[in-house]
Amino acid sequence: MATFLIVEARFYDYLNDMLVAGARAALEAAGHEVEVLTVPGALELPGAIALAAETERYAGFVAIGVVIRGETYHFEIVAGESARGIMALTMDGLPIGNGILTVENEAQALVRADPAQKDKGGEAARAALILHDLRARFA
Repeated sequence: MATFLIVEARFYDYLNDMLVAGARAALEAAGHEVEVLTVPGALELPGAIALAAETERYAGFVAIGVVIRGETYHFEIVAGESARGIMALTMDGLPIGNGILTVENEAQALVRADPAQKDKGGEAARAALILHDLRARFA
Protein backbone atom coordinates (compact mmCIF):
# COMPACT_ATOMS: atom_id res chain seq x y z
CA MET A 1 0.00 0.00 0.00
CA ALA A 2 1.22 3.46 -0.91
CA THR A 3 -0.09 6.98 -0.51
CA PHE A 4 -1.26 8.97 -3.51
CA LEU A 5 -1.90 12.70 -3.48
CA ILE A 6 -4.86 14.20 -5.31
CA VAL A 7 -4.10 17.85 -6.00
CA GLU A 8 -7.23 19.75 -6.92
CA ALA A 9 -7.66 23.22 -8.35
CA ARG A 10 -10.83 24.02 -6.47
CA PHE A 11 -12.79 26.44 -8.63
CA TYR A 12 -16.00 24.62 -9.53
CA ASP A 13 -16.83 22.94 -6.21
CA TYR A 14 -19.49 20.46 -7.29
CA LEU A 15 -17.55 19.37 -10.36
CA ASN A 16 -14.38 18.95 -8.31
CA ASP A 17 -16.28 16.93 -5.73
CA MET A 18 -17.21 14.43 -8.45
CA LEU A 19 -13.71 14.30 -9.94
CA VAL A 20 -12.12 13.78 -6.53
CA ALA A 21 -14.68 11.11 -5.65
CA GLY A 22 -13.88 9.19 -8.83
CA ALA A 23 -10.13 9.48 -8.29
CA ARG A 24 -10.38 8.51 -4.62
CA ALA A 25 -12.54 5.47 -5.44
CA ALA A 26 -10.06 4.22 -8.05
CA LEU A 27 -7.04 4.66 -5.78
CA GLU A 28 -8.73 3.08 -2.77
CA ALA A 29 -9.99 0.18 -4.89
CA ALA A 30 -6.36 -0.48 -5.78
CA GLY A 31 -5.53 -0.62 -2.07
CA HIS A 32 -3.84 2.75 -1.65
CA GLU A 33 -4.22 5.58 0.82
CA VAL A 34 -5.29 8.99 -0.44
CA GLU A 35 -4.61 12.55 0.64
CA VAL A 36 -6.10 15.65 -0.98
CA LEU A 37 -4.42 19.03 -1.37
CA THR A 38 -6.30 22.08 -2.66
CA VAL A 39 -4.77 24.91 -4.70
CA PRO A 40 -6.48 28.01 -6.11
CA GLY A 41 -6.39 27.18 -9.81
CA ALA A 42 -5.09 24.91 -12.55
CA LEU A 43 -1.93 26.94 -13.07
CA GLU A 44 -0.87 26.11 -9.51
CA LEU A 45 -1.26 22.34 -9.95
CA PRO A 46 2.20 21.56 -11.41
CA GLY A 47 3.99 23.67 -8.81
CA ALA A 48 2.10 22.05 -5.93
CA ILE A 49 2.83 18.58 -7.29
CA ALA A 50 6.53 19.44 -7.66
CA LEU A 51 6.67 20.68 -4.06
CA ALA A 52 4.84 17.62 -2.75
CA ALA A 53 7.13 15.31 -4.74
CA GLU A 54 10.14 16.75 -2.93
CA THR A 55 8.83 15.27 0.31
CA GLU A 56 9.01 11.73 -1.14
CA ARG A 57 5.81 10.91 0.83
CA TYR A 58 3.72 10.08 -2.23
CA ALA A 59 3.84 7.23 -4.69
CA GLY A 60 1.96 9.22 -7.31
CA PHE A 61 -0.30 12.14 -8.00
CA VAL A 62 -3.62 12.95 -9.60
CA ALA A 63 -4.18 16.49 -10.90
CA ILE A 64 -7.83 17.52 -10.74
CA GLY A 65 -9.41 20.69 -12.08
CA VAL A 66 -11.93 22.17 -14.47
CA VAL A 67 -11.16 24.86 -17.04
CA ILE A 68 -14.19 26.10 -18.96
CA ARG A 69 -13.72 28.26 -22.04
CA GLY A 70 -14.69 31.87 -21.50
CA GLU A 71 -14.67 34.93 -23.68
CA THR A 72 -10.95 35.67 -23.39
CA TYR A 73 -7.62 34.08 -24.27
CA HIS A 74 -7.16 33.09 -20.61
CA PHE A 75 -8.63 29.63 -21.30
CA GLU A 76 -5.84 28.76 -23.74
CA ILE A 77 -3.14 29.91 -21.33
CA VAL A 78 -4.53 28.01 -18.34
CA ALA A 79 -5.33 24.84 -20.29
CA GLY A 80 -2.02 24.77 -22.16
CA GLU A 81 0.33 25.78 -19.39
CA SER A 82 -1.16 23.52 -16.74
CA ALA A 83 -0.93 20.56 -19.14
CA ARG A 84 2.62 21.53 -20.13
CA GLY A 85 3.71 21.74 -16.49
CA ILE A 86 2.21 18.36 -15.64
CA MET A 87 3.75 16.77 -18.73
CA ALA A 88 7.17 18.15 -17.80
CA LEU A 89 6.91 16.60 -14.35
CA THR A 90 5.75 13.31 -15.85
CA MET A 91 8.70 13.31 -18.24
CA ASP A 92 10.94 13.77 -15.20
CA GLY A 93 9.56 10.49 -13.85
CA LEU A 94 6.68 11.47 -11.59
CA PRO A 95 3.61 9.24 -11.92
CA ILE A 96 0.84 11.80 -12.51
CA GLY A 97 -2.65 11.26 -13.84
CA ASN A 98 -3.97 14.38 -15.53
CA GLY A 99 -7.62 14.89 -14.58
CA ILE A 100 -7.88 18.53 -15.62
CA LEU A 101 -11.00 18.94 -17.70
CA THR A 102 -10.71 21.53 -20.48
CA VAL A 103 -14.18 21.99 -21.89
CA GLU A 104 -16.36 24.39 -23.79
CA ASN A 105 -19.17 24.55 -21.24
CA GLU A 106 -20.44 23.37 -17.89
CA ALA A 107 -22.62 20.63 -19.42
CA GLN A 108 -19.54 18.99 -20.98
CA ALA A 109 -17.72 19.24 -17.64
CA LEU A 110 -20.60 17.63 -15.77
CA VAL A 111 -20.67 14.55 -18.03
CA ARG A 112 -16.91 14.12 -17.75
CA ALA A 113 -16.71 14.72 -13.99
CA ASP A 114 -19.56 12.45 -12.95
CA PRO A 115 -18.25 9.03 -11.79
CA ALA A 116 -21.46 7.46 -13.12
CA GLN A 117 -20.79 8.84 -16.60
CA LYS A 118 -17.28 9.43 -18.03
CA ASP A 119 -15.47 9.36 -14.64
CA LYS A 120 -12.44 11.38 -15.73
CA GLY A 121 -11.26 11.60 -12.10
CA GLY A 122 -11.17 7.82 -11.88
CA GLU A 123 -9.53 7.62 -15.29
CA ALA A 124 -6.77 10.01 -14.19
CA ALA A 125 -6.20 7.99 -11.02
CA ARG A 126 -5.92 4.78 -13.02
CA ALA A 127 -3.35 6.47 -15.28
CA ALA A 128 -1.32 7.45 -12.20
CA LEU A 129 -1.51 3.87 -10.96
CA ILE A 130 -0.23 2.54 -14.28
CA LEU A 131 2.67 5.00 -14.30
CA HIS A 132 3.45 4.11 -10.68
CA ASP A 133 3.60 0.43 -11.61
CA LEU A 134 5.78 1.16 -14.65
CA ARG A 135 8.20 3.17 -12.54
CA ALA A 136 8.49 0.25 -10.10
CA ARG A 137 8.95 -2.18 -12.98
CA PHE A 138 11.79 -0.18 -14.53
CA ALA A 139 13.49 0.71 -11.22
